[in-house]
Amino acid sequence: MLNQTSVTEFLLLGVTDIQALQPLLFVVFLAMYFVSVAGNGAILMVVISDPRLHSPMYFFLGNLSCLDICYSTVTLPKILENFLSTHKGISFLGCISQLHFFHFLGSTEVMLLAVMAFDRFVAICKPLRYTLIMNPQVCTQMAITTWTIGFLHALLHSVMNSRLNFCGSNHIHHFFCDVKPLLKLACGNTELNQWLLHTVTETIAMGSFFLTLLSYFYIIIYLFFKTHSCSRLQKALSTCASHFMVVVLLFAPVFFIYLRPASGSSADQDRSVAIMYSVVTPVLNPLIYTLRNKEVKGALRRLITRRL
Repeated sequence: MLNQTSVTEFLLLGVTDIQALQPLLFVVFLAMYFVSVAGNGAILMVVISDPRLHSPMYFFLGNLSCLDICYSTVTLPKILENFLSTHKGISFLGCISQLHFFHFLGSTEVMLLAVMAFDRFVAICKPLRYTLIMNPQVCTQMAITTWTIGFLHALLHSVMNSRLNFCGSNHIHHFFCDVKPLLKLACGNTELNQWLLHTVTETIAMGSFFLTLLSYFYIIIYLFFKTHSCSRLQKALSTCASHFMVVVLLFAPVFFIYLRPASGSSADQDRSVAIMYSVVTPVLNPLIYTLRNKEVKGALRRLITRRL
């Protein structure tokens, strides 16, 4: 488990090298972090406190909001600190810990989105059996399974990267510790690490994406061929549209980063795309779900009314 390395600290080169932009970016990223925590925290609060939202769909939405709060917190506080600091160092242990929690929460989220798509499939295509299939025990087991697989997947990466030999530069061309930037600094054999990244991580991402698309394929087929009520069709499509927007926002940049060969990527490109899934997506998720969901908006209004 202990690394055979002379490097005790890494230097994160950050979002940009242009010093004049650092104060502006600090304000922008701070605002995004506040919106992410406040928005996802509000959704989590109403899902827990409002009995009308005690259903499988909102149980999983609460899990997603909890993930997004933690996901933002893994990277953004360190990014904000580095905007104001001349020394942008992170300890070896801190770097491996950040890598672990980033992949733990990220892989859990992609699997959770597949579970949420399956929940919508059962609700729309098998409405009479919905409460039987998606009972509280099954929902809890599905959530625990996604969190557990995500943790074990991240543990593989953190253990294997902690054992690498870093004997050269300690400058990470990124704004947080991730597998690909670290592998570029390693001076030992990284074949097993590359295999884990391109086999295990891609299997989780592609498998979750495929299951999500499969659920939506069956939903669309069912709605267009078996639903004769326009109002029900509109409501079902509206609910699915919110979730599908979140899926696209997360999976598109993830595929761009992790499914490309290392030789075909540049540090600047990777940093730009990583901002999308690590910073922007957790901010947009609560906005998408609240702006397009009448039940969540109603629950938020009731919560605000009770507080006043």
